[in-house]
Amino acid sequence: MDLTDLPVSDFLGFELLLDDDDRELLARVRTHMASVVEPVINEYWTRAQFPHDLLPGFAGLGIAGLQYDGAGCPGRSSLLDGMVAMELARTDPSIATFFGVHGGLAMGSVHLCGSQEQKQRWLPPMARMELIGAFGLTEPDHGSGIAGGLATSARREGDSWVLDGEKKWIGNASFADLVIVWARDSADGQVKGFVVEKGTEGMSFELQRDKIALRVVQNATIRLDGVRVPDSCRLAEANSFKDTARVLRLTRASVAWMATGCARGAYEHALRYTGEREQFGRPIAGFQLVQDLLVRMLGNITASTALCARVSQLQDARRLRDEHASLAKAFCTVRMRETVGWAREVLGGNGILLEHHVGRFVADAEAIYSYEGTREVNTLIVGRAITGVGAFV
Repeated sequence: MDLTDLPVSDFLGFELLLDDDDRELLARVRTHMASVVEPVINEYWTRAQFPHDLLPGFAGLGIAGLQYDGAGCPGRSSLLDGMVAMELARTDPSIATFFGVHGGLAMGSVHLCGSQEQKQRWLPPMARMELIGAFGLTEPDHGSGIAGGLATSARREGDSWVLDGEKKWIGNASFADLVIVWARDSADGQVKGFVVEKGTEGMSFELQRDKIALRVVQNATIRLDGVRVPDSCRLAEANSFKDTARVLRLTRASVAWMATGCARGAYEHALRYTGEREQFGRPIAGFQLVQDLLVRMLGNITASTALCARVSQLQDARRLRDEHASLAKAFCTVRMRETVGWAREVLGGNGILLEHHVGRFVADAEAIYSYEGTREVNTLIVGRAITGVGAFV
């Protein structure tokens, strides 16, 4: 494979870091997203609906829980998993977010915090996308401060646990088969994880409407009113918020890849537009100011991809630390926001029309910028690591 065979946004050929089998899978994902998702995604985005009819096609790609090994999971590299997340976001950040919640947060919770029996019970059907997962951590009054402020409670009653509380911004929640709920044990004050199955009495949902970003993602508020789950549904290895943080470390790196994919998508649409749009008798691709913006975008994308690739290599080597993932998330989301803004600028007034796609990336970037830890919180994580002094409140 030559550099000219790669997407125009992969200027330095990072895809060549993958072996032949991994590149083949990535190419299948790219083809599927371009041929099946891109032609219809604007319509779903406008209606704020999820394309449930596309789920069988996604299942056929075999990319759910891609980096997890055993219990029916693909067991591929973190580098491939990250590049797939980037590829999904390159066409649509909402679809990438759906997979980040299902294959990353939900499956990751079971993979990292479940017993062997729990892994065998839930991961194979989740990998086949026969069961869809959601991840309930954020609360109405606790986002960045969730580690110390988590208010959802869990109390032991015999062989069961009773959950009470409320979660907010929970992607996939309204249609998920399994919801990972994080709650504070009333007995010892520690945060524990529970798998709550669809239809459990006392669990209700309310869709969050009128979003301006990731409109395809079905975020919901979850209310837990005396929800009773058996002890067999308590994640056996989730005994404190440190275990929750292990899941977030992996998925935070994936969000950096998604941010890079979002920037790539906007850049590629803008680049294509400059070759088609004419002003003053010639394509705007020949204008110096336009080329300057295109090169700035490409520089951001290339730097972000390099950072993400190194983080994934550390993850594969089991050397990834919280501050590594946080640096990638903070840096890549800032560069993404900058890049999609420049893409919008290149398109002028047409940049706000969905038919040109760039406006969707501009809007969706705002959600990616904030979730899985704001820039400020991730900065403080990195700052503590490099100075040895915590600056949290």
